[in-house]
Amino acid sequence: MQIGLCANSATLARLSAPVPGLDFLEGFVQEWFQPETPDAAHVSPAAEFRARGFVTPAANRFLPPDLKVSGPHIDYARLDKFAATAFRRAKAQGTTLIVFGSAGARQVPEGFSMTTAFEQYVDVLRQCGPLAEENGVTLLVEPLNRGECNLVNTIVEGAEAVRRAKTPGVALLVDLFHMVRNGESPDDIAKVGPLIRHVHTAENRDRAAPGTHNEDFRPFFRALWRTGYDARLALEPDWVDFSREIVPAIAAVRAQLRDAGYR
Repeated sequence: MQIGLCANSATLARLSAPVPGLDFLEGFVQEWFQPETPDAAHVSPAAEFRARGFVTPAANRFLPPDLKVSGPHIDYARLDKFAATAFRRAKAQGTTLIVFGSAGARQVPEGFSMTTAFEQYVDVLRQCGPLAEENGVTLLVEPLNRGECNLVNTIVEGAEAVRRAKTPGVALLVDLFHMVRNGESPDDIAKVGPLIRHVHTAENRDRAAPGTHNEDFRPFFRALWRTGYDARLALEPDWVDFSREIVPAIAAVRAQLRDAGYR
């Protein structure tokens, strides 16, 4: 399993040299690819990280909060242009995974039909999936815990959205932090295994870096191992002391992965 770090560009820029056990970086779409900035003015931090020897296969936080995908006001033309530019620039930097968390963009307004909102979300996936595929990118549905968003919370709901989208450019991300916050079971991973393309994790308490409170991810790692998933896992905590936390966090995750069957 490859292990990476997910954080904003300012935080990742504090990495002065390769870190033992670190395989990749995962930044933010709106920082790395600036989809609404003209090409002539666009300068990608992803390119700077790659020039320093880091690998940048994934980017998080696809849409800004005001670019809605549910509710009465969806600007499909803006969405299309935003997505096309993001995927084109991702391809140029070797980024093949874009994470569609974007709680603000997804949040369903009070009083609006949740059934309609889910259909709208699936329609956006259908719209964006072919654009992603054309650029060698996979758009990842990220279920978010109920405290952060009210649309597509569980990995089972996320899998349903992926299946309904019916496009190779859309797959599923499993975030263990959100699963724990929701009270989801590791057994749910078996229900969605073939759709998983990426994994995030952080400790439930304080959304801390792995190893901080010694929380046990092994049941989730074993469930992932049984599905055959062995690609990438990004650490996405609320970093407190980034430089000091990186190495122990990676070591803690690698130790638990070994216990779960990974080598």
